[in-house]
Amino acid sequence: MLEIFLRTLPFFAIIGIGYWAGVTRFFSQEATAWLTKFVFFFALSAMLFRFSATLPFSEIFNGRLVAAYLWGTACVYGIASAVAFLRRLDVPTAAVEAQCAAIGNSGFLGLPMLAVLFGERAIGPIMLTLAVDLIVFSSLIVILINGGRDGRLHLGTLRLIGAGLVRNPMILSITAGLLWSALALPMPRPLNDFLTILGGAATPGALFAIGASLAARSAERVRIAAWLSSAKLILHPLFVALGVLVIFPTDSFSAQVVIATAAMPVAGNVFMLAQHYGIAAHRVSAAILISTAASILTVPTIIALVSTP
Repeated sequence: MLEIFLRTLPFFAIIGIGYWAGVTRFFSQEATAWLTKFVFFFALSAMLFRFSATLPFSEIFNGRLVAAYLWGTACVYGIASAVAFLRRLDVPTAAVEAQCAAIGNSGFLGLPMLAVLFGERAIGPIMLTLAVDLIVFSSLIVILINGGRDGRLHLGTLRLIGAGLVRNPMILSITAGLLWSALALPMPRPLNDFLTILGGAATPGALFAIGASLAARSAERVRIAAWLSSAKLILHPLFVALGVLVIFPTDSFSAQVVIATAAMPVAGNVFMLAQHYGIAAHRVSAAILISTAASILTVPTIIALVSTP
């Protein structure tokens, strides 16, 4: 446990530096937004493309793993939705809370951290979880919010979902890389070096951006945020563990990586969606802040548990 904690500590230390830079205004919110954009569109995309292009598709795709992660995430999504409905919340607000409880920061935090802790073999399983989050649940929340407001689903909503998927650089880079791999195209050394250098900026850039963005988060609606944080940090990895170990058992290494991925704190893009639609932005902001702070202890604990022979 102590060894895992010490190995994860540098990642959270970079988040801490970013937080300090944001709190002291050494790094403005505008600067944080531009850094996030650089990481999202360039550095992280380069990393994802390089790994998906250099790995055979057969080593990346795992149907049982996708089913297990989808099952576990859907269970937590359903539990959070049920709790929201018991509190008499409307469908859009319940959808935002469910997104908090089930969707973690696997892109900016999970991918850089777990690739170092578990090795490059972990990239494939993490990319699968990213694809499920982006394609299934990012689409689902848009459908629930728009459908819940209007009482029915419009064709424009489907167009909005399709446009969002097509423009998402993570999906584009993974898809392009898989096509490159499927066509067995060679990776020229200059291109590989370029992607390696640019992708190398993803880890420190993403972690620093997470910390700097936390400086703008509020801690309102603490009780609700604490529940959502607990669901994300404890219930989500628990149900995903049931999925990969019992319901749809898969190989031990992939199971470890996916459970660790499910242990990541609430994703920042949930706040962007909440803010965009004007729904429960304060409680989402608080959930991101609380879950990220608590993950300093919970993430190493879960990684240590899944790594135990």
